[in-house]
Amino acid sequence: MKFSLWKNWYEKILKDFNFLKNDDEISAEILNDILNETGFLTKEQLLDKIKSVKNTNSFIVFGAGPSLKKHIQLIKEEYDLNDYILVSSDGATTALLEENIIPDIIATDLDGKMEDLLKSNEKGSLMVIHAHGNNSDEIIKYTKQFNNILGTTQSKPFGNLYNFGGFTDGDRAIFLSVALNAQKIILAGMDFGKIVTKYSRPNLSNDTEIADDIKQKKLDYAEKLTNWICENEDVEIIFLK
Repeated sequence: MKFSLWKNWYEKILKDFNFLKNDDEISAEILNDILNETGFLTKEQLLDKIKSVKNTNSFIVFGAGPSLKKHIQLIKEEYDLNDYILVSSDGATTALLEENIIPDIIATDLDGKMEDLLKSNEKGSLMVIHAHGNNSDEIIKYTKQFNNILGTTQSKPFGNLYNFGGFTDGDRAIFLSVALNAQKIILAGMDFGKIVTKYSRPNLSNDTEIADDIKQKKLDYAEKLTNWICENEDVEIIFLK
């Protein structure tokens, strides 16, 4: 999604959630400065690294919804993972590691289980770290512990940062896949309902709980943005059931 299109979504999101654009921009500046210091991947470099291992335009994007573990089992039984670029949305990484699967790419705003994000990165996952208005502390604390990072921003892209479109980790992972020339994307664990899991919110007391109002609104946006991709991008989207 071009930023000129994303801007319309972004302005509505700012209004609906009472977010401040300035907060997003400050967080983005912090991430950009860190990447200037430590090094970063361009989109082309990230794609080259992936294609050197898997020369395919088929992707599987893993969300952290309640169907995730069921879908991982289905994929292990019926798909050859070597034929797909595996993109994990933040906390879904924990579920994949539990099944001895290392995602090729992790799209994260750094609120998943940090030890699993770091472990997966050490084992080869490329990181797409996202800056938004309320994760600047996490960016400062954790970014330097990762390697092979592409940075993204919620606001206007600049410097070393991209904005491929998308709002939550899950739908941003889909937009990222489109930007990486995906021709087919299988969606696993992308439920868009009212239930959150321990993979999405590591501090939950139970494995699943009813999402709060803010989270439900975010999931509603994620579904709308995913539908926008289905209707506007030249890519086959397959929803696992």
